[in-house]
Amino acid sequence: MSTGNEIERERSESEDEPRIFSALLTPHRSLNRTGFLAVMLFLSVVSFATGLAFLLKGAWPVLGFFGLDVLVIWWAFRANFRTARAREEITVTTSELRVRRISHRGQVAEWTFNPLWVRLDMEVDEDFGIEHLYLISRGRQIQIARFLGPEEKASFYKGLVEALNAAKRGPIYNPLR
Repeated sequence: MSTGNEIERERSESEDEPRIFSALLTPHRSLNRTGFLAVMLFLSVVSFATGLAFLLKGAWPVLGFFGLDVLVIWWAFRANFRTARAREEITVTTSELRVRRISHRGQVAEWTFNPLWVRLDMEVDEDFGIEHLYLISRGRQIQIARFLGPEEKASFYKGLVEALNAAKRGPIYNPLR
């Protein structure tokens, strides 16, 4: 995808520049693999025991439905874990701001901006906090940091604004390097 203000440089040239800011944003998942196995084991045991009780009372089809419930819950968790593979990489150097978004299916979308022309904007809800962050340049905008919560977006906003201001000041001369 293109925003119309790309910097015409080879990637190798921009990789030599020192990074002012770099962030890798990923969706939050509160349940790790061990927790998932524990939940599934608990659900399986409870469903089997309850299904067995119904089986002993003569309601044998109920056992299959309890097994089907466990299978549907397992499928939902697996789909949730698949979507957790999405990520967003944001890098700021003195000459470019690069946003690289990778979907959970592996599709890559990349935007490159000149940090001198980029403006960071946000939508704020007075009860909830920061809802959306946008990079705006030359009349086009992209939403960033969609994975973050309101407090995390506020902290990310502050860090990115500082990085953009540092990029606008230009490279710092260090005679000791």
